[in-house]
Amino acid sequence: MDIKKIVITGGPCAGKTTAMSWIQSNFTKMGYTVLFVPETATELITGGVAPWTCGSNVDYQKCQMALQLEKEKVFAQGAASMPVEKVLMVCDRGALDNKAYMREDDFAVVLKTMGLNEVELRDGYDAVFHLVTAAKGAEEFYTTANNAARTETVEQAAALDDKLIAAWTGHPHLRVIDNASDFEDKLKRLVAEIASFLGEPEPFEIERKFLIEYPDVQALEKLPNCQRIEIIQTYLTCPEGEESRVRQRGAEGNYIYFQTTKRKVDELKRVEIERRLSKDEYLRLLMDADPACRPIRKTRYCLTYENQYFEIDVYPFWKDKAIVELELSDEHTEIVFPELLKVIKEVTDDETYKNAALARI
Repeated sequence: MDIKKIVITGGPCAGKTTAMSWIQSNFTKMGYTVLFVPETATELITGGVAPWTCGSNVDYQKCQMALQLEKEKVFAQGAASMPVEKVLMVCDRGALDNKAYMREDDFAVVLKTMGLNEVELRDGYDAVFHLVTAAKGAEEFYTTANNAARTETVEQAAALDDKLIAAWTGHPHLRVIDNASDFEDKLKRLVAEIASFLGEPEPFEIERKFLIEYPDVQALEKLPNCQRIEIIQTYLTCPEGEESRVRQRGAEGNYIYFQTTKRKVDELKRVEIERRLSKDEYLRLLMDADPACRPIRKTRYCLTYENQYFEIDVYPFWKDKAIVELELSDEHTEIVFPELLKVIKEVTDDETYKNAALARI
């Protein structure tokens, strides 16, 4: 049984409600049992529990976080009991949305008092899809009339949208769906991104990789839309033509674990299968480490810019260069690089810059 848990998030008036019906229709046709975890903030606020009715915003956010996580737990429990093969569990906002509505120090208080950590909260979802608010690029369609819990002006909605993207930056599968087209095409792009992530009809990964000058990491770390991640990647012995690795990913002592298996289709496309591991499973798989490879340690800076998601990998054995990668749903997508990144050349097809080659002893 395959259960995938994804988040649909976004700024106010981004189209989430309509998106849910599109997801229901399209993925039911693909054989998924689609479950929806309703938006917790709207439930609480319309029921009378709000930041302005509780003792403080922190008190309210603790209530929202507790209910959010309990609902997800109940839906997962229900999903596990269903006699079906594929379940798509769709969360109308996730636990990290709370971060956008609090100061950093207040968010830290909420996590500490609830015994939670940000890495596990953020990366506990399989993928995150952010719909950009109509207040950014489609202002004429922005309205508060269709949601009693929505009170933001256009300017406030745009600022909140930025905060939400920043809150989820660092997740391994974050996609931002902007307003570059009409609303119907926006929803088609969302469905296509979800299908691509799920591997429907086949889990193709389109990835482009660039060699860049060593970045100003201090400047990166000061950006609200950039998140620092520590990664240890270990390659396993596997059959010819395949690549298998396990990865420890996280920060500040909080880590999650994955196994990824890849098979090359052509120069840009690969079939990629990824599964989450427990710490014990990860440690067991380390026993199958390829003796011809060293573990790759790197610091990854996840950066959202112009609605694209850049993964900047800084290696301890390079002092003059680094690698930036982007995963794309369309190989013809135009890439807009931030000024902080100085591109030397594209190395998508250069085997010498792949992690598997860098790991060779």
